[in-house]
Formats: sequence, C-alpha cells, structure tokens
Amino acid sequence: MFKRWNLFYRWMGIFMVIFASGQSTASESTQQTNPLKSKGKILVVMTNHATYPSRSDTTGLWLTELTHFYDVAQAAGYDMDFVSPQGGTVPLDERSLKSIYMDASAKAHLADPNFVQRLNTTLAPNAIDSAHYQAVYYTGGHGTMWDFPNNQALQKISEKIYQQGGIVSAVCHGVGGLLPLKKQNGQPLIAGRTVTGFANIEETLSGIKSQVPFSLQNNLIQHGAQYKRGFFPFTSYVISDDRIITGQNPQSSKEVAEAVIKRLKSLK
Repeated sequence: MFKRWNLFYRWMGIFMVIFASGQSTASESTQQTNPLKSKGKILVVMTNHATYPSRSDTTGLWLTELTHFYDVAQAAGYDMDFVSPQGGTVPLDERSLKSIYMDASAKAHLADPNFVQRLNTTLAPNAIDSAHYQAVYYTGGHGTMWDFPNNQALQKISEKIYQQGGIVSAVCHGVGGLLPLKKQNGQPLIAGRTVTGFANIEETLSGIKSQVPFSLQNNLIQHGAQYKRGFFPFTSYVISDDRIITGQNPQSSKEVAEAVIKRLKSLK
C-alpha cells in the first residue's frame, strides 16, 4: 500500500511542478521591464554547503526558490541583497537545474552574467546592517540544513530585523534558519507560532531522508512551533502567522513572496 501511495505522490509532484512552471512564465517579460522606485530592501539568505554525506551529486541553493521570490519582490519595487553564511559563491543544487524544475525566468536568470555574478559574490554576514532591511527571506535547498541552523551571525541579523518590526520568511529547508532565532525573552521565536517547512513525507519521497542531519518537521515541533503541511506533497502551501511567513516546498516560493509583499504593505 505504501508503495502505491509513494508512486501516486511522485506523479502528483511531477504534475504540479510542470503546472507551476507553465504558470510562472506568463508575466516574466513585464517583471523584467517594469522599473519601480525602490520601496525598501529585503535580505535574501542562501547556503554555501554543497555536499551530501554519501551521494555523488551536489546540493546547494534550489534555484527557483530564489528566482520565484526575486521576480515577485522586484516587480513590487523592492531591492534585494544576497547573503550567505560564509559569503562568496553559492552552489546550485544539481537536481534543481533539471528541465522539469526550471521555468523561463530561472533559465533567464541563469543566463544573465550579472545575476550569476551576484551568486558568486554574496555578502558575508559581517557586511550586513540589519537596520537597512524590512524583511529577511531564507531560501532552501538541502545544503541549508548544514549551515543555516548554527550560524550565530545570521541569527542575530534576523532577530534584529524582526525586533525592529520586520518580517522573517523562509521556504522549504530554508525554514531551518528559523530554528535558532530567539525572542527578546530568550524563548524560540517560533514557539507557539504556526509554521510549515519541508515535510517528512517529502523528504522520504525525494530520496534524501538518509542524507539529512535532522528532520526539519520534527525540529520545528521540538522548538514549540505548531507545524502544518499541505494535504498533497510538493504542492504550494504557505502559512502567514503575523510577521513570520513560511512555505513548505519549492512550489511555495512564489506564494511566499506574495505573502511577504502583502504583509510589508500592511506595515506601512
């Protein structure tokens, strides 16, 4: 029975990826040619980690988790700075570059020398002044599970952004970046809050369960969060709990961006 459901979920995930890819290409040209006066800045966090314990392929940033968010935020008039735990080059997850996952926008960004240069020269945390940002967005990819949760510099940056009234957002495995964040009373920021992130069933279906250092879903619950996921794996699912906005998987990136922009408008 499990094998039958496993096969069903895999095909459902593939169908939704193809559907989402087709949907996201419709407005790419207008997003690229719609100059707007900057409404503020969002800090986008990406991983530097590329290796699995025993797999030969590499992990890193899941590309569309950046590009889908980037396109929506840019179209809304926001500037973005790229930061990573170590600064410098951000590796790209090999699987995220397969044709089934890449849409027209992702391909265009990857062919843009200026965009690629930004991925190769991300800022280090010590170059960031939290006061300049209205929101922080943690992108995903399995690499984030190794270098997001224990990075104290990123933790302090995000805590300050939240304390000054900004938004903390994340998608997929990037939600692991929220695990170390604390309230001013020292309690976990996500304690008592409703969040989502890459689900255990998705980890199993992706074939990476044996590689990851911990279960994201279980750790979110252990930090006091109320964890929720969508009924179908690999379909967009986003939760906005005031100024904490989280998305379950790569298919959620665009909706996370839309939720962040909507919440930013309400804060003005």
